[in-house]
Amino acid sequence: MFTQNLLNSKQRRYLVNIIKSQKDFFAGLFYTVAGAAFAIGATNYNVGTGARMGPGYFPLLLGVLLAVIGAFVMFKALTVETQDGEKIGAWAWKPLFFIIAGNLLFGILLGGLPSIGVPAMGLIVAIFGTTLVVSLAGDTFKLKEVLILATILSIGSYCAFVLLLKLQFPVWPTFITG
Repeated sequence: MFTQNLLNSKQRRYLVNIIKSQKDFFAGLFYTVAGAAFAIGATNYNVGTGARMGPGYFPLLLGVLLAVIGAFVMFKALTVETQDGEKIGAWAWKPLFFIIAGNLLFGILLGGLPSIGVPAMGLIVAIFGTTLVVSLAGDTFKLKEVLILATILSIGSYCAFVLLLKLQFPVWPTFITG
């Protein structure tokens, strides 16, 4: 709507004809902007060298890599012809809501909200709760499959983060472990 006010119809048609795939173009644009933002943010930390990497080294490399991938995706969207131009459709509000809600729920369940009296529920409960909420974003919901997935994710996360990496955070609810 904003661009419609700035561009006349001839300019809009030209811009639409240049972009062969709107979905790929805007996905690439998002990747490029997000990657550049992470790379710029990583420069606030000590980057170091390849032999002695600082805390900003890995985020800087990932940010640059994401920006480069985004540039390639945008280039492809401008050069490769698609059947219908892959127009951007309507916003998928239901999946967006449940995925954001799942992320918020994970943070609340993992660490709790002491200011309002919600105790930390730990990693296992947080993964089960998040998996249940995020699975509602899809078109079908099969409780048995969701519980199997949550169990596998919980076991894998426990093994990776608690046993192998020895990270210190609550695994079980505080009212169980004390």
